Amino acid sequence: MKQLRLSRLAVLLAAIGFCAVPELTTIAGNTAYAQEAMRPEIGKVVQAAGELFKAKKYKDALAKIHETDSVSGKTVNENFTIERMRAAIASAAGDNDTVIRSYEAIISANKLPAGEQLKYVQGLASAYYKAGNYAKTTQWVKRYYTDGGSDPAMRPFLIQSMYMSGDYAGTMKEVRSDLAAEEKSGRAPSETSLQLYANAALKQNDKSTYVAAIEKLLTYYPKKDYWIDLLGRIQSKPGYSERLSLNLYRLKFALGQITRTNDFMEMSQLSLQAGYPAEAIKIIEQGYKAGALGAGTEAERHKRLRDLANKNLAESKASAATNETEANQSKDGTGLVNLGYGYVTAGQADKGLKMIEQGIAKGELKRADDAKLLQGIALIEAGKKANAIKVLKTVQGADGTADLARYWIIFANQSGK
Repeated sequence: MKQLRLSRLAVLLAAIGFCAVPELTTIAGNTAYAQEAMRPEIGKVVQAAGELFKAKKYKDALAKIHETDSVSGKTVNENFTIERMRAAIASAAGDNDTVIRSYEAIISANKLPAGEQLKYVQGLASAYYKAGNYAKTTQWVKRYYTDGGSDPAMRPFLIQSMYMSGDYAGTMKEVRSDLAAEEKSGRAPSETSLQLYANAALKQNDKSTYVAAIEKLLTYYPKKDYWIDLLGRIQSKPGYSERLSLNLYRLKFALGQITRTNDFMEMSQLSLQAGYPAEAIKIIEQGYKAGALGAGTEAERHKRLRDLANKNLAESKASAATNETEANQSKDGTGLVNLGYGYVTAGQADKGLKMIEQGIAKGELKRADDAKLLQGIALIEAGKKANAIKVLKTVQGADGTADLARYWIIFANQSGK
């Protein structure tokens, strides 16, 4: 099973804006923790480090501030001031390990106002992510919320960290919670969250949840790759009926996924066998237009298929009245439904849709869900999207009909018909 490609970390971190560190001038002038005077041997080193920082000599500044580590007996205030300075310099120097150590010391001191403390908690979560320690990242993002943080941008960061740490069950739980809230409020879930949801399900070998996630991705972020993934799975679903092959082909055809010679040939042959020569001709002509038919060693075979389709269409027109009479006289409505769909594919939508409706109303159908699925497809082809969706929502078959109905609804909502 193929794993979805996730959004790049840089994009996510930029959106969250974690990496800001308080200015060095603010650190030096904050009376909340600078009321105690530093000893000269420490103060001189800190001041020198500050000058190097201002000159943007970050590595030199970091080496200078590290000199304070050899001074014994430092007070709480001295340590706190040093770590604030060290954190700012390390961040500018790109020393992530030092940033982590300093941030943890600053947070542990608990000397900052709540709002500023939260910024360091955010920064520490970001630093742990950069270090590849996703379990720690998750821990500190959760701490952020526990301490009263409310930045909504932290949610996707939490979920991605949980996923990267291997907590797939937790990832799915968090995403489900977000999905419920977002859909209730009418907001679209983020693509990254849905990708994580799908991939977490894949890691858990939860195929049904994976498919549900792909359906949601298609609903909100319609992409070719999602369609290919989704339609490629339906035939392997337990209980799927091969009699639905033509309806699956129809959806692929509508999506532009029929491109290979064999697919054009098989779909058109299935359509002819089902009694829809006008539809078969449309498929064949598209194959010729695409260059998939009419060329190569099989060109003559393609021509014979085209000739057969045209012959069947002529015969169908000649026997139309007889076929309609027989369908009307039949005890069940299956014949009317099939004839009606044939008229829709032949360009007589109004007549065909009325006949399908009459067939379904007649009842005694061998497969009622198949009939409603075909009616929904016919309504989409006739440009009646709202009615199509209404009909397709009533399809309940567990043999693949309900799945296809949902996929046709997604397509209808995207097609603009």
